[in-house]
Amino acid sequence: MPPAETLTPERILEVTEDVLRRYGPAKATVVDVARALGVSHGSVYRHFRTKTALREAVTQRWLDRTSTRLQAVVTEDGPAPERLSRWVRELFTAKQHKAGDDPELFATYMTLVGESGGVVEQHVADLTGQLAAIILDGIEQGAFAPGDSATLARAVFDATGRFHDPCYAAEWSRPGIEEALGAVVELVLRGLRS
Repeated sequence: MPPAETLTPERILEVTEDVLRRYGPAKATVVDVARALGVSHGSVYRHFRTKTALREAVTQRWLDRTSTRLQAVVTEDGPAPERLSRWVRELFTAKQHKAGDDPELFATYMTLVGESGGVVEQHVADLTGQLAAIILDGIEQGAFAPGDSATLARAVFDATGRFHDPCYAAEWSRPGIEEALGAVVELVLRGLRS
């Protein structure tokens, strides 16, 4: 294990994720994280002042993985309708994998997300900002009717909630979910077209 002076916030967050997976959010402590790192808990607190700050940082890191993945779609060239469709599908795929690939960690994060309201609000703002950028491109390309891109982005985000809001996670592996997503995306695109 690295000595305390070589600890980085990223390393602490990686280990915290493993500790949360192992013990769950109710039982995982900063002492458990420090023990897994081979350092004192004071060394962890030098990077994250409180247990809450550490939990928020690990939640932010988890949510940022999705935002980063989607940003590539936002910055691509190409027709906005195709990019918007791909963005919504990528968001669904990312959320679907988070829920299905590691259900214990997903459940842990759902607990942490409930504790980290500001982190979640920022995540939603990031996602709707990405959508707004695509929609604005679509308006400028003449593919979408003129309108306030931020308002339209929030409407698209809300309309597709079944495919990214964790409260619907149980539905994400059901037969026909891909077809349902396709129908909603087509409806949204029809509504945006000029």
